[in-house]
Amino acid sequence: MKQFLQQISRALVAKFVLVAVCVLAIVGVVAYLSHQMKGSSVEVGHTQRIGVTPTQVERIRSIGQWEFLSVADEEMVDTVRHGFFGDDELSRIYYGTLRLGVDLSQTADGWITMDHDTVDVLLPAIRLLDDNFLDEARTKTFYEEGKWSEADKAALTRRAQLAMKRRCLTPSNIRSAQQNASTQFDNLLKAMGFDYARIRFANPPSTK
Repeated sequence: MKQFLQQISRALVAKFVLVAVCVLAIVGVVAYLSHQMKGSSVEVGHTQRIGVTPTQVERIRSIGQWEFLSVADEEMVDTVRHGFFGDDELSRIYYGTLRLGVDLSQTADGWITMDHDTVDVLLPAIRLLDDNFLDEARTKTFYEEGKWSEADKAALTRRAQLAMKRRCLTPSNIRSAQQNASTQFDNLLKAMGFDYARIRFANPPSTK
């Protein structure tokens, strides 16, 4: 019986020693790793987009003319020719649709840049995209007295074009086109993965 108890005691001591050795080994490993990693840090973050690539810039530029506002108009223009035997008169009604927008092929170098996390875009000035905005097929002669040449009618057409430009190319319509352009360009950049954008417009060319 005594011998049996001695054997159990030796087994318990051996197990205790084994556990102690394991604990000391674990403590040693932890201490070593803590010493090695002291002064070091691991950071997890999001990779920031560097900027719009040249390929993306050229892809946007290739859009070319981009319409942001169309204005339908009609003008009645008349002319009177005084003669010895009476006056001749010609009145015509013209219809047209003026398209306002930008031509991205006219962008300057560096028109798209990055300002931290914001895409800074400088668009060309809003302008009339097509000078051939009259719908000649809808032109109507309202009143005609006397004989009028094709040159006379062409002069009347030019007056109608100028009248439509004065009526439609107003600061209010240009501002509306700019607002539409800003919204649509912002949506385009968001679709490309950019969350923030600043849209500006170049000054219109001087008419002096």
